[in-house]
Amino acid sequence: MTQDTASQTAARATTEKRDWLGVGAVMVGIFLLVTAEQLPIGLLSQVADSLAVTPGIAGLLITVPGVVAAFSAPLLPVAVGRLNRRWLLTGLMALMTLASLLGALADDFITLLATRVLVGICIGGFWAIAGGLASRLVALPQVPRAMSMIFSGVAGAAVLGVPAGTWLGEHTDWRIAFGSLAGLSLLVTLALWQLLPSLPAREPVRLSNLADQFASRGVRVGVAVTTLIVIGHFSAYTFISPILQDIAGIPLASISALLLCYGAAGLLGNFFAGSAAGRRPYATVLAIPLLLATATLAFPLLGHQPPLAIGLLMLWGAVFGSISVSLQTWILKSARNSEAATALMAFVFNLSIGIGAMAGGQVVDATGLSGVLLCSGALFVVAAVLVAGTPSRVVGPSRD
Repeated sequence: MTQDTASQTAARATTEKRDWLGVGAVMVGIFLLVTAEQLPIGLLSQVADSLAVTPGIAGLLITVPGVVAAFSAPLLPVAVGRLNRRWLLTGLMALMTLASLLGALADDFITLLATRVLVGICIGGFWAIAGGLASRLVALPQVPRAMSMIFSGVAGAAVLGVPAGTWLGEHTDWRIAFGSLAGLSLLVTLALWQLLPSLPAREPVRLSNLADQFASRGVRVGVAVTTLIVIGHFSAYTFISPILQDIAGIPLASISALLLCYGAAGLLGNFFAGSAAGRRPYATVLAIPLLLATATLAFPLLGHQPPLAIGLLMLWGAVFGSISVSLQTWILKSARNSEAATALMAFVFNLSIGIGAMAGGQVVDATGLSGVLLCSGALFVVAAVLVAGTPSRVVGPSRD
């Protein structure tokens, strides 16, 4: 009996270790996808010169995958029906491998732009499925930690992925950076296939499932708050370099180091929020827009002093790094169909990024850098009021 118990304990430990390796593989997958989405930002001039297009046209390399990701997030789970999610995630990462390889080999801009459409499909589909996987891969008490680990891939891409890819492209060629993504994506494809268990679809996602999610007040509020926060953030953060230079007087040479610290703060915020949101999702989500409003509204007043500006930037980074895992937790606790709700969340998040960047440009042109910070702060305040006016029971009881 003792030997049987020991064998069972060892088997459980082996299974648990494999499950966490699967969580890690999903995290690295998101890390690579977000890196691929944002990598052209750092290599835009080089790509534009290489393919003989203007920087404005080259900017489509960032716009196109974001828009495609927004729509593929809700539509891809509908299209694949009951396809095993292990097959789907592995297939999407294999497609990412192909897209990166073709991008590295592209000899004209149209071909490269077509590969960015494939990248957008991968981002939207992978995020829509991966966001709800934590509860299927680990035991219930470990779900917040697993969600934090999965979504740390987003912050990790900002801290390590994009800077490393940009450095590689600057010191070799942008094609080398794209090709490296292909090689890493191939390794993650193999890891996903080996480490993920069979993940049959619990319930096929239909378009009606997406609409049904709005019957939940918690989902409605979660979607509205996500929209306000993400638009507010990207309206201002898109212009963070001129904000730091013109308002805080920080030299251009120091901006990259500060943004690296900003990303590191976001990574820490992600892990802290994962635990906090698992125990108190309502309080955690309420704190996010309040703290973001504090950072952005205070910046035009206090940001003229570089130490205060840096402190506000780090607060901003830490809080925004907590958004994905916190709002995902809110949505999953409120939703009737976790996969449909996650797909809806991914759609709203990606579309709001594009809207925020575009709206921010209009505000900056009309009112200046301080104006866009104040407008973003106003959106955060509206988001906080919306959460405060929602009963905490819509996201379930808190757990201490």
